[in-house]
Amino acid sequence: MRHYAKKKWGQNFLIDPNLLRKIIRTIGLNEKNNILEIGPGEGVLTERILPIVNGLAVIEIDPLLVEYLRSLDSITGCHIIHGDVLWLELRTLPISKPVKIVGNIPYNITSPILFWLIEQREDWSEAYLMVQKEMALRLTGRVGTKSYGRLTVMTGAFLDIKKCFNIPPEVFVPRPKVDSAFIKITKKEKPIINDEQFEKFEKLVKAAFSKRRKMLQNSLSGFDISQSVKDKINFTRRPETLSIAEFAELI
Repeated sequence: MRHYAKKKWGQNFLIDPNLLRKIIRTIGLNEKNNILEIGPGEGVLTERILPIVNGLAVIEIDPLLVEYLRSLDSITGCHIIHGDVLWLELRTLPISKPVKIVGNIPYNITSPILFWLIEQREDWSEAYLMVQKEMALRLTGRVGTKSYGRLTVMTGAFLDIKKCFNIPPEVFVPRPKVDSAFIKITKKEKPIINDEQFEKFEKLVKAAFSKRRKMLQNSLSGFDISQSVKDKINFTRRPETLSIAEFAELI
């Protein structure tokens, strides 16, 4: 390791070569792929990706790491972008779209990155992210379980998310205090809601899960929901019992 991890950017660097090989196998790269890597750190994964693919861009927020990456002969030909991924417009990338995305992301911005993916879904095909294991459980939660909640519903309206494998703390420097997971994200062929319904859907789902133990007739009393919908969906139910498609009917 040549750099100290900075807490403000949630940096935890991958150091385990076996895990790096497993990530490459899981992504399933080939010479037609164009890749965006989020948070390349010292480039240990970048070096493995570049020889396999057609085009590679990386985005890194840490200026010292950007300077280091630009000094590496092993990743000559990689497009190195200095910036915050949440401000990046995928259509501006200097490689062909749609891209595959891979990232060892700061865990404190996992939710914003998921909504960033939803907004820009025309320009990517698949995404593979390292997230907290607990977050992976929430994103893949099944109806009626404790892990099924607001984030499951909001992301599930547009995305399909699958946990690939768990990652122990000892493969990182510094070691995080939580277990991690590697997840695969794909886009629903047909989203459950339209983009213009997103804001109302978000408010409704937030209201329902803010009173998780209450019946819908109480938590959603402030919303104008037609009687025909109430006849179809029993409003004495609790929010964790509704499927994403049923939540969509409420708008």
